[in-house]
Amino acid sequence: MTDMTAIMNLITPEAEALGFELVRVQFVSSADEPTLQIMAERPETGQLGIDDCATLSRRISAKFDELEETGRDPIEEAYRLEVSSPGIDRPLTRAKDYANWAGHEARINLIDAVSGKKQLRGLLEGIEGEIIAIDDRKAGRQTTTLDNVHSAKLILTDALIAATIPVSADGADEIEEEPLNEEQED
Repeated sequence: MTDMTAIMNLITPEAEALGFELVRVQFVSSADEPTLQIMAERPETGQLGIDDCATLSRRISAKFDELEETGRDPIEEAYRLEVSSPGIDRPLTRAKDYANWAGHEARINLIDAVSGKKQLRGLLEGIEGEIIAIDDRKAGRQTTTLDNVHSAKLILTDALIAATIPVSADGADEIEEEPLNEEQED
């Protein structure tokens, strides 16, 4: 069994050294190949570009390779490393996510039911201390504790798209044309 606390303790300083914050780290077992999924962001944008993903991936791989060489492999079985940005419809994993994304639609899956429901969906009102509030579409205002959340994520809406800062639009409107060779001209 993979010790996720030990994995987090290894990954966190590597991400922080690059100026990133971890959003989620999980080990997903599948029939094909187990995957260590790492989701990180730049605190100032809430996103991570492709070059950032590659940099973090190489840094974590180097750290794990170094540990493996000394006989302290943190994951003994073969696995795939996947590093990504949280994306627009991001998971809500930390208390600050519930505060930062208040006012947007969210879906929260619960460990223990609240008012007979194991899923709350509606406008996220935020968090106070450890208490999350959401204006559930069907049940009205509902609250739950952060430790009762199994999983949560934002729902893709026009408002969320408008509120999301693009990583960079530089070069998005530039078109590079290549000269045609004789075969392509026909």
